[in-house]
Amino acid sequence: MIFTRWSAKFPGTQRRAAARSDRAAARPAPGSSATPPDEPPAPGGTPAAADDTPTAPTDATTGSVPAARAEHTEAAPSQGPTPEALPPTVDALSVHDILGTIPALVAVLYGPEHRLAYVNGAYAAVFGPRPAGQTAREALPELDTLGLLPLMDQVLRSGRPRTVKSRKVPGGAGGDRSRDGYYTFTCTPIAVAASGPAPDPEVACVAPHRGVLVFGADVTDQIESAERLRASEARQREAAVTLQRSLLPQELEQPDDLRVAATYQPGGTDAAVGGDWYDVITLGAGRTALVIGDVMGRGVRAAAVMGQLRTAVRAYARLDLPPHEVLQLLDGLAAEIDANQIATCVYAVHDPNEGRLVYASAGHLPILVRDPDGTVHRAEEPTGPPLGTGGWLHTSGSVPLGPGSSAVLYTDGLVERRDKDIDEGVEALERAFAGAAGAPEIVCDRLLRSLGITATHDDDVAILVLQHPERTGHDAELFHNAALELHGGIEAAPRARAFASGVLASWRFSPELYDLGVLAASELVANSLQHGHPPMRLRLRRTDRRLIIEVTDGDEHLPRRRRAEPADEAGRGISIVATIASSWGSRRTPGGGKAVWCEFALPRG
Repeated sequence: MIFTRWSAKFPGTQRRAAARSDRAAARPAPGSSATPPDEPPAPGGTPAAADDTPTAPTDATTGSVPAARAEHTEAAPSQGPTPEALPPTVDALSVHDILGTIPALVAVLYGPEHRLAYVNGAYAAVFGPRPAGQTAREALPELDTLGLLPLMDQVLRSGRPRTVKSRKVPGGAGGDRSRDGYYTFTCTPIAVAASGPAPDPEVACVAPHRGVLVFGADVTDQIESAERLRASEARQREAAVTLQRSLLPQELEQPDDLRVAATYQPGGTDAAVGGDWYDVITLGAGRTALVIGDVMGRGVRAAAVMGQLRTAVRAYARLDLPPHEVLQLLDGLAAEIDANQIATCVYAVHDPNEGRLVYASAGHLPILVRDPDGTVHRAEEPTGPPLGTGGWLHTSGSVPLGPGSSAVLYTDGLVERRDKDIDEGVEALERAFAGAAGAPEIVCDRLLRSLGITATHDDDVAILVLQHPERTGHDAELFHNAALELHGGIEAAPRARAFASGVLASWRFSPELYDLGVLAASELVANSLQHGHPPMRLRLRRTDRRLIIEVTDGDEHLPRRRRAEPADEAGRGISIVATIASSWGSRRTPGGGKAVWCEFALPRG
């Protein structure tokens, strides 16, 4: 048996033989040939071992060893590629190869006069072909229109790039140029090498020069998207502001004894408006309720809560309750509307007969009152927690507001700043209010300007200004007061009737209004004598628009209108008053007791 003839067929023999062949091929030193010059190759091309024993044939000779053949096949790719297969380097590419395929606008200019060296196809597609060698002002007038020529001068002087954003190019967007385009241009300093001799020296750069590469990126889609977004936000903001304003009074009620004006300015430029509100409510008998509030947060939800609170305030005001009781009711309602929303509010009532402003505050900023001599002071106490917190008993306070006095109610957007304490803002408002003269509308505008409120202010602002003017001259003839203390028993009724008759006659009312006024005074006094107890008072008041008759007594039981049966001898007094008067009502007075009143509208002119 010849061992070398069949040993290659044993498992693993082929791999060992191939490995020996690789080692043998790698053994010669670098620079030497694979076969020593003094040792010829074995006959038949088969290498011999050191002991003259022939080795196993390889795939290079017989191709009969599949495993070795596979290993040699895998090792072949490790050899480097031929020089012909190497890719071209960047240095081998021309400007046309690199810049010609860029979709952005590219122009290369050299020298202090910015002579044109190159424009790519995208530039030519937008502005048309441009002749090389000419100055930018001649060959590229669009750069002058876009304001890039001064920028290119700066780039050459400073050696630093400059960028201008979103320049409009008429008809410069899209292949059909059917719409305007917007491009962001970057001017970058470059060194333009000499291009060698040329037939026309004005065409080629014949010496190295510093130059500028103008690169214009198309941002038309981004600009249009941003414009659509801004338009959408503007529509949303307009809708939100419209909702907010629709929930505010469209026209303020103007009381007889007060001059009132208010202003509201939404904050910021976003769509989220706040929950500021104000209101003026005439309560009857010459009294007026004034309200201002602020729902925390922004957006439609805050505006919706504000609308519900404002509606509730008007409903509670019709009950003619004291200010602290109105806030107590609002506190419970605010918690029911949304437990996560809180609101601040001031509810104040002005009574011209008393010359005072009675108010209650739920976490709101203090009312500022300016006396006739110009002194401004705060109505700071009492103040309770905001609405919606619950568990608090609100109380009422009062501040003088006689003829010649003014007051301002406001929200925190007027005085609050991120970098200042809110007390500093209130102090600034006091100084501005002390020097703000004129009608209430003018005072509102002056306060906004003095506090630096602009259209870009980041918070909503609401201001309510009221003035109790002094009546002089002809106006003084239209406003009168008369009062009578009612003492004694049933004899007080004829005295009250005689007093009313004399006062109404001196005020020169028409005979019809005179008779109705005397009848109403008699019925109200009779009702008080029958169901109330001392102290009692009859008060007559005339304004330029109405006659007010009011009777007060010490009993807290409020009368109500009822239908009297034919056999009843009493119970018709309130029904008679409600029938002949324009309006009537009753309320409890501070310290106990009640007031029952009625009004007669005076004829116009």
